[in-house]
Amino acid sequence: MAHGEKSVIIATGLAMFSMFFGAGNVVFPLALGQIAQDQNFYAILGMLITAVGVPFVGLMAMMLFDGDYDAFFARIGKLPGFLVVLFIMGLIGPFGAIPRCIALSYSTAKIFLPDVFSLPVFSIISCMVIWLFTIKRNSIIDTLGYVLTPLLIGSLAIIIVKGVFTAPSAPETDHGVLMIFLKGLRDGYQTMDLLGAFFFSSVIIECLRDGMDYKNVSHHRLMKTIFKSVMIGAFLLSITYIGFSYVAAFHSETLEGIPSDELISLVAIHILGPNAAIVACLAVVLACLTTAIALTAVFAEFIHKDIAFDKINYNSSLILTLIAAFLVSTLDFKGIVGLLAPILQICYPALLVLSLLNIFYKLYDFKPVKAPVLITLILSIGAYFI
Repeated sequence: MAHGEKSVIIATGLAMFSMFFGAGNVVFPLALGQIAQDQNFYAILGMLITAVGVPFVGLMAMMLFDGDYDAFFARIGKLPGFLVVLFIMGLIGPFGAIPRCIALSYSTAKIFLPDVFSLPVFSIISCMVIWLFTIKRNSIIDTLGYVLTPLLIGSLAIIIVKGVFTAPSAPETDHGVLMIFLKGLRDGYQTMDLLGAFFFSSVIIECLRDGMDYKNVSHHRLMKTIFKSVMIGAFLLSITYIGFSYVAAFHSETLEGIPSDELISLVAIHILGPNAAIVACLAVVLACLTTAIALTAVFAEFIHKDIAFDKINYNSSLILTLIAAFLVSTLDFKGIVGLLAPILQICYPALLVLSLLNIFYKLYDFKPVKAPVLITLILSIGAYFI
């Protein structure tokens, strides 16, 4: 393998990790470890399947469609495909991921904030900051990302290493192995990374285009390169999830009764001390807000071009997006997670089946798709309500 190609694979793998890794991805493994305790191995095994394996299947499937999500979802029909895109955009936009980022920022920061900062006040200020950064669509966020990502990863790595090596052994849990495994499986949906994967793929293809002579590369070699990059991204995410779940499992007695959205700030204070914890928590808050900024710009552009067909300008689309995000954010982190949990639990299996069938379609010309996806959706609805 050429030196240039190796560096492209590493750079793309790191880009995948940074795109998938939102600060919310720290909360769910922490909350899982807090419950799983000495059975954490089975819990994190379940989470790795749905929070790492499933999203990267979706990513590989979308790569075979060159990142064209319209063509990908049109396989289930043009109108159903568009409705699914609209639905997913809403979930990773103002009705799910954006307000969850704002609410988590507040939960992480509130221990250091004066009492006047209630969630609605914090949400309004956050929405104004997001608007300022997205209205001009400038490069400040990209620059911030270069500083923020190393700061975030560095502080989280210190928490993991110090938290694991200075901890007592995990206490015994009363929960059975199967229950803990299924809990991990369900909590993995909450990262929402499969939904993000459908829209990140085009950015990753651009990374490869910039690094390789894309047009002169054979399809087989390109897919091999993508697969290697995916393995790097998946490995880094897995290590992060495993590390944080074990930190919470080992320190679960100290963290007993702490709400999931406040775990990161309490863990940071417990392991690093109050002064260093401020830096770690600030990194988490900024990571949440930069993720929210990126998602807001994507959703506003989607309304502007795909829904309103340029009849509503970008700024108006932005304001509508932020009004909806503000209203949902006032449900607080726990309320938003409660709202999203059943939706994700029902939809994820059908989206995974669609991804697998689209891989088989591209590689082996396997055409059945509508019936299997519909049957999976019906079974998921039945399994949830039974």
